[in-house]
Amino acid sequence: MSNGSNELGGFLRSRRARVTPEAAGIAPGGTRRAVPGLRREELAELAGVSASYYTRLEQGASGSASDSVIDALATALRLDPAEHEHLRNLAAPRRPARPRSRRTKLRPAVRDLLAALSMPAVVVDHRADVLAWNRLGHALLAGHVAFGAPDERVRPNIARMLFLDPHHRALYRDWADKASVTVAALHQAAARHRDDPVLERLVGRLSVESPEFARMWAKRPVRTCSYYVRELDHPVVGSLTLANETVTLPDDDQQLGLFYALPGTSDADALALLAQTAREGLR
Repeated sequence: MSNGSNELGGFLRSRRARVTPEAAGIAPGGTRRAVPGLRREELAELAGVSASYYTRLEQGASGSASDSVIDALATALRLDPAEHEHLRNLAAPRRPARPRSRRTKLRPAVRDLLAALSMPAVVVDHRADVLAWNRLGHALLAGHVAFGAPDERVRPNIARMLFLDPHHRALYRDWADKASVTVAALHQAAARHRDDPVLERLVGRLSVESPEFARMWAKRPVRTCSYYVRELDHPVVGSLTLANETVTLPDDDQQLGLFYALPGTSDADALALLAQTAREGLR
């Protein structure tokens, strides 16, 4: 992610390869196609721009693209709303880098909110660093690390734990889906924060140490969803299925993750048992 233009070109190529000529209404020609999807010239024609301009845009030789061009490309590439917004972020003019705190701060009021919640809860920043969790959130997601780890110099990181920590990875029966969502979130964060060296190093480390992450990152997944159903295998309370709601804290560019089960279900009973175990662990 070291170069925004390369990211833009890579994203355009990945989505161009996804659209078949037949789907785009292009009659098959007599020559053999060298690419699985649309040629640059075909996409340019569909979007109503010159082939040379589109080539410069994909190669990073054009400084920016107008909203109308981005919209036309999104339509031609059949992007969903999340992919369309991601394309906008990648194509936006690069602003002069502003001094940026390497360490994200958590507002005291958010910390108080976490403590007041009876359900498992965690707050992460755009890098997937864990800024804080309540006791039950810690017990659910990472009881094998210290509760105070988010306040240490090196914080727990959801993406790093998901790909490099076997204990955290084993928590998810639906690991592939959780991993895909996490990689997509990092891709979107990279487009919004193109001058964040900490995020860049995280992606670099994961790409080197996890072939699975590298493969997923290369596919440039983009997904925006605030609600999931998570199937977990917890080391203390066993299998449980929880709803996972993600609430964005827009003033902080942070996300609050909440986990809950319907009252009267075996999953709610498992959470209650986990809460009791966490309380007993404090004694």
